[in-house]
This record gives sequence, C-alpha cells and structure tokens, in this order.
Amino acid sequence: MGDREAPEVVVAGGGSAGLCLGLALKRFLPDLAVEVIDARPSGAASSDERSSAIAAAARRMLERLGVWDVLADDAQPILSMEVTDSRTGDATRPVFLTFDGNVAEGEPFAHMVGNAPLLEALRAEAEAAGVKTTWSDGVAGFSPEPGAVRIDLSSGKRRSARLLVAADGVRSRLRSLAGIKTVEWSYPQMALVCTVGHERPHHGVAVEHFLPAGPFAILPLKGNRSSLVWTERKEDAERLLNGDEFVFLVELERRFGHRLGRIELESRRQGYPLGLILARDFVKPRLALLGDAAHGIHPIAGQGLNLGFRDVAALAETLVDAARLGLDIGGIDVLRRYERWRRYDTWQMGVTTDILNRLFSNDIMPVRAFRDFGLGLVDRMPQLKRMFIGEAAGLGGDLPKLLAGHAI
Repeated sequence: MGDREAPEVVVAGGGSAGLCLGLALKRFLPDLAVEVIDARPSGAASSDERSSAIAAAARRMLERLGVWDVLADDAQPILSMEVTDSRTGDATRPVFLTFDGNVAEGEPFAHMVGNAPLLEALRAEAEAAGVKTTWSDGVAGFSPEPGAVRIDLSSGKRRSARLLVAADGVRSRLRSLAGIKTVEWSYPQMALVCTVGHERPHHGVAVEHFLPAGPFAILPLKGNRSSLVWTERKEDAERLLNGDEFVFLVELERRFGHRLGRIELESRRQGYPLGLILARDFVKPRLALLGDAAHGIHPIAGQGLNLGFRDVAALAETLVDAARLGLDIGGIDVLRRYERWRRYDTWQMGVTTDILNRLFSNDIMPVRAFRDFGLGLVDRMPQLKRMFIGEAAGLGGDLPKLLAGHAI
C-alpha cells in the first residue's frame, strides 16, 4: 500500500474541480479517507495569471464549503453585460443586447476571480478539512478489482481505493486508459488571454463583442483592470503571440475600443487552441470522470469552469447519498446516477457553444442580419432575458443541493 491510511476515494488531478470534490466529500463525510494526487509541484497554481467567471450557483457552493469568504474581497461582481456585433474596423459598435447582471436582489449572476487565489483557497480548505494531498506524483495506471481499484503511481507506489476520480484535464490519460471514447473536433481558432489595466472604471460591465474571427470578451476585475478572452484565427493568434508587444497592443486597441481610455498589458500573453471534446461515457467500473476530463467546450459562453463545478456538486451528492445508505460508493450502479445527472446537461452545453461559435464567428451578411435581428428581439423580451441570465448563473436544470447553497 505505501500508506498508513488507505484512501477510499482517490482524485487524480489537483485543479479546481478535483480539490473542490475532495473538500465537499470531507465536509459531509468527515470519516471518508480522500486523497488528491497531482503530478505538478505544489506551488504550480500560483503561476496561473488567468481569471475565471464564477457563476452564482458555483459561488453558492463555494460559500457553503467555506471557501468564498477567502475570495470575496478580491472577487469582482459582473453587474451587467453588453453584447455587440461588428467588424474590427467599424467606426461604431451598436449594442444589440444588454443584461442586468442580478439573479436576485444583491446577487450578481457571476463574479470574476483569479485562478491562482481560487486554487490556493480550495487547497487550503481541503487540507484543513482532512483531504490528503500528494504533489509531484501522478496516477500512471489503474486496474478495477472486485470491490476496489488498484492504482499505480508514477513514483512506483500503489494505492487501493473504492473509487478513482479522473480530474486530470481535457487530454485525460485516465479516460484513454479506461477506453472511453470521445466526440471531438478542433476549431480553426485560438483564445488569447491576458489582463489589461485601463484609465477609466468599468463599473462592473462585461462586454461580449462578436467579431468575424470570434468573440472578444472584456471581463471586469477589481480596480481599473479587465480580463480579456480574445478569440482569433489560429494563424493570426500565433503571429500576435510570438510577435512584438507593440503590435499586439495596437491590434488589441482596435478591438478593445477607447471607452475605458488608455490601456496597458498587466500580464503575459497566453494562447490556447480551441476545440470541442465530449466523453461518450462519464463512468466505468470504479472510475468517474470529472471536469475537463469529461468535457472541453468553446469559451464563448464562459461556462467551462462552471460545468466542472456542476460535476463536483452532482458527484459529491451522489457519493454522499450512497455512503449514507450503506452502498458501495464505487459501484457502477451508484456511478450511473452521476452519469445520468451530468451527461445530458454537458452535451447540451457543448452543442450550444458549438452552434453559437459557428453562428457568430463569421462575416456572412445574411447570417449577420439574422443574428443581429435575433439579439435585438431577445433584448425586447424581459422574461426570455431573465431565463438566459438564470442559465448563465448555473441555476437551470436539475440542480444539485450544493449549487442551491444547501448542505447535502
């Protein structure tokens, strides 16, 4: 075994989803032995300069788990959202759709939070709750056995647990080892991500500016700062990433506009190839996929991280309910409940983001006229707008208890 205490649940992957699951299990099953194993060094999270939108439902879960209080002071609420559609060189950018950012009085539909502080807070709370964390090692292989799963680590050590959770990213090795097939394709796009400072305050307004190459999102951060997710054609994105910073800033200003005054880079330029990947199965005997290991979607709706948190809430509730009933938490019948809960929602979001990206990432005049008419129509329908805000806040569908802010 190599350990004094054998874990009952091993989570392969110490990202936000893996750590959050470990924390949730220990909060509601304090006697359950949980270990999170990650091949990265323990301080790797601190180098992530990106920020993410935390939907209201995910914030409720983080609040229930005792994490949000650590993040709240530096979290920037998104108070409203504007959607525009134009070409890069157009002199004007008509706003076709606006959203009030509240799902309830005093509760914004999302907050912007730095990835590094989020991971640090989750790790600290998980370890304080009794989750064992092992860094600089990884899960190299596994073998389901009657009543258990044997887990081989890269270091040569072994674990035996009742359940292995694969939270090892969109190119999940464990998913491949389990023989789980995927539906996937690449987009001819790349997401450029950076943080900028600007002269004027953003007043909590997020902007989704649709351009022929893809969406250009301006997401408010604390102070006069914003996080950018800039979708560009792959060859142009690579040129901008590898070229002179002055040229990058010139192209950035053409898309950013001047409403917030002078802008300057406050972080490195980073680029991420874009694609869609959806697992055909979310579970196998003694194995469950979690977060990016189960799905990778286009960032057009800003839901990638929040899909992972929905997985966490559903899997935690499934396992806690099973344990309280005396069932085998790694049994396939128990895991199938989690799969039924999450697979349809995930596939629906994947298809939706794919359609939106194809609809808005082009300059075909009849298509532009159709989509702009549709945006304007939605803007005149308050009930439909409220429904869209509820979905963006993660409050639609069959909601796990944690996402409603309730204990399991």
